[in-house]
Amino acid sequence: MPRLLAVCAVRQLRPDAGYNGVTAIDKRPIEGAVRIGPYGVRADVQADRKHHGGLDKALYAYAQEDAAFWEAELGRELPPGWFGENLRIEGLDVNAALIGERWRIGARMEVEVTMPRTPCQTFARWVGGSDARGWVRRFSSERRLGPYLRVLRGGTVRAGDEIVVVNRPAGAPGLLDRYTDPE
Repeated sequence: MPRLLAVCAVRQLRPDAGYNGVTAIDKRPIEGAVRIGPYGVRADVQADRKHHGGLDKALYAYAQEDAAFWEAELGRELPPGWFGENLRIEGLDVNAALIGERWRIGARMEVEVTMPRTPCQTFARWVGGSDARGWVRRFSSERRLGPYLRVLRGGTVRAGDEIVVVNRPAGAPGLLDRYTDPE
């Protein structure tokens, strides 16, 4: 059964060499019930609203199975929020989702898959150290990107909530069909 492992929001804004000077990629799990509305997790922020956030990128989901792959590759633990994700999910191949696919999380919240994440240099800087060199290309080539989600019906969710795929639109492109490598 697919389920929500964690709901994450920004822990703190961090200095960053990008054009905004700060990044909100440092996300950590929130304990207990978390309210989610049209613009995402109530306690979250996006430092770069041009490329992150808004109605079509209200939430970013990442699969535990993909995180485990990267843990083995990088030789370190990558807890929920490390990828800058709002939702860490288990038991659902998020990269096999279709554009327009709808998921119900918990009792009433409903989201729609809108597009894949495009990794950026902020993400590479967050990875840091020797792993940062070539990170965007490496992350992209593995095609373990995770989707951005639009919130169709807000609600309160918590770790452990069930995720149900309620609609897979016939003929819709796959999440990765729309992805073009940024480099």
